[in-house]
Amino acid sequence: MIKVERVSKNFKLYHSPSERLKEIVYRKKYHKDFTALDNISFEVDAGETLGIIGQNGAGKSTLLKILSGIIIPDSGTISVNGKVTGLLELGTGFNYEMTGLENIYMNGTLIGMARDEIDLKKQTIIDFSELGEFIHEPIKTYSSGMTMRLAFSIAIHADPTCFLVDEALSVGDAYFQQKCMRKIQEFRESGGSIIFVSHDTNAVMTLCDYAILLDHGKMISYGIPRGIVDLYISRICINAHQGEKKVNLVSNFNDIDNHTNISTNEIEFLSIKIYDLSKNVITHVHNEEEVILSFSFRSLRLIDDPTFGILIRNRYGISIFGTNSYLLNKKNKPVLPGIDYKVLFQMKITLQPDDYLITFAIDNKGKGINSFDEYLLRLNDIATLKVIQNEKIPIYDGITDLHPTISVETMNNAIEPGVI
Repeated sequence: MIKVERVSKNFKLYHSPSERLKEIVYRKKYHKDFTALDNISFEVDAGETLGIIGQNGAGKSTLLKILSGIIIPDSGTISVNGKVTGLLELGTGFNYEMTGLENIYMNGTLIGMARDEIDLKKQTIIDFSELGEFIHEPIKTYSSGMTMRLAFSIAIHADPTCFLVDEALSVGDAYFQQKCMRKIQEFRESGGSIIFVSHDTNAVMTLCDYAILLDHGKMISYGIPRGIVDLYISRICINAHQGEKKVNLVSNFNDIDNHTNISTNEIEFLSIKIYDLSKNVITHVHNEEEVILSFSFRSLRLIDDPTFGILIRNRYGISIFGTNSYLLNKKNKPVLPGIDYKVLFQMKITLQPDDYLITFAIDNKGKGINSFDEYLLRLNDIATLKVIQNEKIPIYDGITDLHPTISVETMNNAIEPGVI
């Protein structure tokens, strides 16, 4: 378990190295104070995974370095029950002139492994990293992916009670990333705690039990990953257009059914309804059937180039499908103030039976995927689409049906080539 209480960290920023000397000699301030972390508190219990998200400069990496003991906080306390290891900035704790094997011993010692323990686990570490003969080559000859393989292999085999994962994991190839994720899941299932820092919001929602949002060193919010991710996305929209208009954020993380919305208060949302193709209101749909999702609203201002979007997520908050009228090359007429409008999305539901969450958005002047001049309204998880099994449709594994066909053919050296 890790318990962090009121941790803060400040740095002195100098324009040049000479200003450090000037400050000592002349006893005059030549630096600028920078607060990397400001009064951070949280707990991670055994078997739990905590996600940390935030934009660049939010303080995520500084927090992990404090937890791993690389740097010391200016104030606050950290209680750790057991050993903490992890994958921080790529190459941390490595000597690039030494071979991979030599770095196993050096890095292993730095994170608290005894010599006998390293001797015992050396081959397991090498095998997991899949570096082969490169283990006898200097680290300076490694690619970033190879360095990540070795760093992760050492850290995960050090028998930690808490494992720290930073963005360094993202430099590996897809195969090894999946291998790492499986190992992390095994570690979690065995009772280990994980603190996971990533810009991949889907990974945070998949892996984490809870999440925190950092912004300029402050902990903005703590709660279920889906709500924290929605708040994070909303703040990005606001920061992209800060000063253009006042944006109202509504957030509540005490209840899993509550959602975080973004609105400029210039659009009044009226209702959402789900219809079948006969325009009957329905409470559920069979997979492979078509539905119509209807959103009605009233604008309080002129929207000259409106874009209407929809996002469908599963119960864990993972995005399943999303699109908008800009991506579909549909040019909409301007929306006039004081008039009621209805937006209809018709689609075939080729999804596995489950409950899915619907997000609806209205923006202005599309410029690309998730890029607009104005973000006007985003209603996260505003409704639930319940999909049940159609008895006429074969059962399949996964999320969506790709409608496969299967055939088996004999090879050209068979006695009677052809389809079986």
